[in-house]
Amino acid sequence: MTFEHHLNKYAELIVRVALNIQSGQTLWINAPILHPDLVRLISRKAYEAGAKHVHIEWQDEISTQIRYACAPDEAFNEYPSWRAQALTELAENNGAYLWIDADNPELLKDIDPARISANSKAAGPKLLKWREHMSAYTMTWSIVAAPSEAWAQKVFPHLDGEAAIHALWDAIFHATRVDQADPVQTWHEHNAVLRSKREQLNAKNFHKIHYRAPGTELTVELPPHHIWRGGSATNGRGGFDFNPNIPTEEVFLSPHRLGTQGVVRSTKPLSYQGKLINNFSLTFENGRIVDYTAEEGYESLKAMIEIDDGAHYLGEIALVPHVSPISSSNLIFFNTLYDENASNHLALGRAFSTCIEGGTSLTKEEQIQAGLNDSLIHVDFMIGSADMDIDGEHADGRIEPIFRKGNWAF
Repeated sequence: MTFEHHLNKYAELIVRVALNIQSGQTLWINAPILHPDLVRLISRKAYEAGAKHVHIEWQDEISTQIRYACAPDEAFNEYPSWRAQALTELAENNGAYLWIDADNPELLKDIDPARISANSKAAGPKLLKWREHMSAYTMTWSIVAAPSEAWAQKVFPHLDGEAAIHALWDAIFHATRVDQADPVQTWHEHNAVLRSKREQLNAKNFHKIHYRAPGTELTVELPPHHIWRGGSATNGRGGFDFNPNIPTEEVFLSPHRLGTQGVVRSTKPLSYQGKLINNFSLTFENGRIVDYTAEEGYESLKAMIEIDDGAHYLGEIALVPHVSPISSSNLIFFNTLYDENASNHLALGRAFSTCIEGGTSLTKEEQIQAGLNDSLIHVDFMIGSADMDIDGEHADGRIEPIFRKGNWAF
């Protein structure tokens, strides 16, 4: 198969499965300027699927780097209201949003973390309504990826620029199952498997989850009336399914914000806002981080945790089998979208209101009372390995295996 054939199938998968574009929808694409061919394919296929408008917002990582290096400090305390209003209007009108990630994992490695943190704090309140629509699935959205030379070179340091890009494209096509005969049908089948896993977990109604692995001894309490999610999601307005992430291998939920105890150690690097954080550990008491270490990127880890009070608590736990296309590639992607789907992971910060019964109808204060966390951030980090065992504990104290040696035990 030619590269062009695979790229066409990738665009088809994005439009028909990731976004599942409906007649009359408006699509907003946040796209790197490196990939006009992919964006044009997606645009054409979206219109063919019935989209009314396709709006493209081009991004250039070099311009982003220049801004962080050269703009005055006060620029990072502001966020454009017009952009926030446009995104909120898109959500309120049941639009679709696609982010094509091609970021250099170390784009901002020489930038003061305080600037990055200030920018996140400024954006948070402005984007609150939009993010609420995303977390409640009252709009359609998805994240996919495409290579940049810097990212490809990080994943394949032994290859020159062009060869590294081709190798990363091949890895993306494999991880997203685009290299299979009918990726759209394959994803419908894969989503059915993930739906089966989450239904089994929901039926078990565990009270706590216990993690054991080298450097990790962690217990996480689950809120009453919790709901495991994973794979496809259902648009709350239109009733149709879409995939917020492609690829995805996870089944996830939001834990009780005050119920995490113990120590957890990362197993893959975390690329956070253009900086790498590596070999780090977090210690929790009564849900809150009380200590943390990092061999690389300590200041970035500190800035992330200190961005607000909610960043000290978990907003997500996710189960991912060690045997999966991404994990089996034996690659570290230095990209959360991919690395989180090779490994069990946790997320600091904002919880998902859809992960408890009736959660989307609760006020923010009611969600917190129900055990859900709130924060400006939601940052996934990887903790899984072939050595990880996970148990579920029932309310009566009975223990049941969920994972053994990194894979499903049922």
